[in-house]
Amino acid sequence: MKLRPLHDRVIVKRVEQETKTASGIVIPDNAAEKPDQGEVLSVGPGKRNERGDITTMNVKAGDRVLFGKYSGQTVKVDGDELLVMREEDLFAVVEK
Repeated sequence: MKLRPLHDRVIVKRVEQETKTASGIVIPDNAAEKPDQGEVLSVGPGKRNERGDITTMNVKAGDRVLFGKYSGQTVKVDGDELLVMREEDLFAVVEK
């Protein structure tokens, strides 16, 4: 199944967090927090403004982004857990 986001929505896959601290302590899965970074898999065409024109999106597929812990709606597609959220729920793009 493929998802095509509508309007100003983006589909994000969470990036796995480190399971070990800098000092070497292993964090068990049940104690680890959900990561707040992800990779944009797909973006919608954009939101319509007051005049009916579509405003372009500021992110593109492949961007690594930061978002809030409880942002977006979780969906399962082909065994993968993905997030569908509005572009405005993203905090920043991580530059390489």
